[in-house]
Amino acid sequence: MGPFKSSVFILILHLLEGALSDSLIQLNNNGYEGIVIAIDPNVPEDETLIQQIKDMVTQASPYLFEATGKRFYFKNVAILIPETWKTKADYVRPKLETYKNADVLVAESTPSGGDEPYTEHIGKCGDQGERIHLTPHFLAGKQLKEYGPQGRAFVHEWAHLRWGVFDEYNNDEKFYLSNGRIQAVRCSVGITGKTEVNKCQGGSCYTKRCTFNKATGLYEKGCEFIPHSQQTEKASIMFAQHVDSVVEFCTEQNHNKEAPNMQNTKCNLRSTWEVIRDSEDFKKTTPTTTQPPNPTFSLLQIGQRIVCLVLDKSGSMATGNRLNRLNQAGQLFLLQIIELRSWVGMVTFDSAAHVQSELIQINSGSDRDTLTKRLPTAASGGTSICSGLRSAFTVIKKKYPTDGSEIVLLTDGEDNTISGCFNEVKQSGAIIHTVALGPSAARELEELSKMTGGLQTYASDQVQNNGLIDAFGALSSGNGVVSERSIQLESKGSTLQNSQWMNGTVIVDSTVGKDTLFLVTWTTQPPQILLWDPSGQKQDGFVVDKNTKMAFLQIPGIAKVGTWKYSLQASSQTLTLTVTSRASSATLPPITVTSKMNKDTGKFPSPMIVYANIRQGASPILRASVTALIESENGKTVTLELLDNGAGADAAKDDGVYSRYFTTYDTNGRYSVKVRALGGVNAVRRRAIPQQSGVMYIPGWIENDEIQWNPPRPEIEDDVQRKQVCFSRTSSGGSFVASGVPNAPIPDLFPPCQITDLKAEIHGHSLINLTWTAPGDDYDHGTAHKYIIRISTSILDLRDKFNESLQVNTTALIPKEANSEEVFLFKPENITFENGTDLFIAIQAVDKVDLKSEISNIARVSLFIPPQTPPETPSPDETSAPCPNISINSTIPGIHILKIMWKWIGELQLSIG
Repeated sequence: MGPFKSSVFILILHLLEGALSDSLIQLNNNGYEGIVIAIDPNVPEDETLIQQIKDMVTQASPYLFEATGKRFYFKNVAILIPETWKTKADYVRPKLETYKNADVLVAESTPSGGDEPYTEHIGKCGDQGERIHLTPHFLAGKQLKEYGPQGRAFVHEWAHLRWGVFDEYNNDEKFYLSNGRIQAVRCSVGITGKTEVNKCQGGSCYTKRCTFNKATGLYEKGCEFIPHSQQTEKASIMFAQHVDSVVEFCTEQNHNKEAPNMQNTKCNLRSTWEVIRDSEDFKKTTPTTTQPPNPTFSLLQIGQRIVCLVLDKSGSMATGNRLNRLNQAGQLFLLQIIELRSWVGMVTFDSAAHVQSELIQINSGSDRDTLTKRLPTAASGGTSICSGLRSAFTVIKKKYPTDGSEIVLLTDGEDNTISGCFNEVKQSGAIIHTVALGPSAARELEELSKMTGGLQTYASDQVQNNGLIDAFGALSSGNGVVSERSIQLESKGSTLQNSQWMNGTVIVDSTVGKDTLFLVTWTTQPPQILLWDPSGQKQDGFVVDKNTKMAFLQIPGIAKVGTWKYSLQASSQTLTLTVTSRASSATLPPITVTSKMNKDTGKFPSPMIVYANIRQGASPILRASVTALIESENGKTVTLELLDNGAGADAAKDDGVYSRYFTTYDTNGRYSVKVRALGGVNAVRRRAIPQQSGVMYIPGWIENDEIQWNPPRPEIEDDVQRKQVCFSRTSSGGSFVASGVPNAPIPDLFPPCQITDLKAEIHGHSLINLTWTAPGDDYDHGTAHKYIIRISTSILDLRDKFNESLQVNTTALIPKEANSEEVFLFKPENITFENGTDLFIAIQAVDKVDLKSEISNIARVSLFIPPQTPPETPSPDETSAPCPNISINSTIPGIHILKIMWKWIGELQLSIG
């Protein structure tokens, strides 16, 4: 690579560097532009919903402006309207806006089955979230008392989405001990309220005071902190933005660092304002004294899909069987992936562009066959990518505007003139998906995808990895209903010798089965193909195309549910098998797997993170076997087991998002990502998921010193055992580009990952039991060398002066392999540990070359020794007392008797109700 090409490559890496985000949001003069709020296609048509979205954002904008010290406001928002809704004159076609890059999704239900606004957040503190989820019921203002005004709730969620902060409440642990006193988890502690229990059964409810657990010193389960409706405290929005006086985020001055909430756990005790202040948004802006204008809105309606294939047929495509592989992948796309009623055109290019087909609407199999016959069969000439793109724009414009159209650009060649058409690409409003084939594909390709929101993929010349077919298989529509999208069940390849067999199974589960296609490719001679359905019946009828070296079988109707078996036999050649399908029903959501990397550029030695999100509708799929296959330009493939254990790279346990660090760089350049997910007898579908980053459900309010209870929060039985699922899926995670990788041998510069799930409990009155998930030698791989555990009675001293804090003797603590459960029991020494003492603990892992992890989350224990109470003396006639569970004692004060009587009356009311 010459000096000019090297400098261009470095420039492109600089342009691409940063977090991988599909969002189109831009910050312009303190105003957020390009926000996309999408209405799910399954939401019934209701024009009032559009106005409710506008009202929410309009109310939220000045609240955000004041809360951020006059820094940020909402400038313009696009509302994405389903294709199934009636068309209107003021609805226009989207440009780059799609369901895939929507920042907010309005859908009928949440994973918990209620209407709680929440934000998907799979990253670390400070990382942007994925998407905000709202329901029509919430937007209609029918739960103001439970969640507060919609505009304020939206600002709460925006902070999750844009700045990566977390909630300052805790539904699972609502109280904690501080210096021997019970405190409600809140921020700031200036928020006032009362603690009560509201018991309801059979339509009857009664209130009682919270009772103590004598073993822990905390309140019994069911106790709630009820805030006063009238407050004077201004913070914090991430605790209770629905309180009228709350108009600020917590700062370092008023942040409650001791509260056991996600903000403290994930953000190293930092306040939300400190995290916001460290964001790129904050660094780019200064406060303004001008009051911001109201947001503006554009109404965009999804239309028919318009795709133009732009395919390289230059001379280099004749090498390594590339052109034939292009034909195989192109046929899969045209026969199976592209949806009915879509419009498809085709352009090829070498030194110039050639129109192979104008736009044709896919209405039948014959339309698909017509297009497959236009795929290129001969390769020659140079590489002019801009010519191909310009020709595609012309093809599209003959029927439709280029706004919102898609271009699939495949090339294997270098072209240093691509930047010459960047402006035309930006102005076109078209989305460009790029497929880089082989190690020499133009380095600027990724910028085309980046600037238009398209998918970027890479396929090597290792045919057995099936990369090119995977790249085209990933190009199903990001819009429209899920039931119409193609879903890849299998993608596998192998190089066989001496009449070897390639055997395997594919699971067709009940959520898929329509339009099921089995596709086999080979490199020299047609193999023997054997396929059996779940009943053991052999399937014949494969259509064999010897020219393109592929065979396919379309299963009529809905494929049988169960395990399909295949056996392929060949000698001295490479075979691949691809299986795709669609949802079996328009009403039953299919199981889907979406995968991605956390960034599109990996700069050694920073690790990358691979994510796989497995869902059936809104419900997560747990306990699946998930692996990522990451292939470099050198042809080396690394296999990673992805985990949903809430440790290492994984943000939350059992949320259906499987994650793992990638550190095994071996060269600079492109890496492709593919994820395989298998569900067997252990895999389950979960109805509810752990607490998301979302708005707190207020159980009630204190008005005029009386508690006004809200309806109880919906409780969904999280019954996962009877929801077992068997399935198989593969998913393309796109590609990323690595830079800064040194020549071999690559040095060990990767420390153990941070421990994020440290927990501590007191055993007896003097022993502390610690549990955590073991990190590795390199982030979450391998085995750490040792642990450093330190303790302090000051949480800030432990955080800020960890190396000066008291160290625990860990001589007997030998680290286990990464992702194992660690347990350690110790007795605090050389520190005062008496009744009412709060003790804080943190861990640091060290690897074999003395690289140290970040300090873990800080765990706390509060020593509570129950007071000794004299035994009560029962009355002589207790056995005949008409009130069960009441012991009347002449030594008990009268007020105590009244409390017991009140408790009994409440229980009696409950039994009557």
